[in-house]
Amino acid sequence: MKGVTTQNGRDTLNRFKMEAANEVGVNLKQGYNGDLTSREAGSVGGQMVKKMIDSYKNS
Repeated sequence: MKGVTTQNGRDTLNRFKMEAANEVGVNLKQGYNGDLTSREAGSVGGQMVKKMIDSYKNS
């Protein structure tokens, strides 16, 4: 989250990430998640991108 400059922005992105992880069934915890597989991490990121694209299309 290098580009996010406010704590509120970081918190919002963390909530978004946790929501996406729950939707794809990945057990994500606060802090370090080094035990995730590449597939799990990619599915969370992919879900986040999918939701952002859908949000853009609907606005």
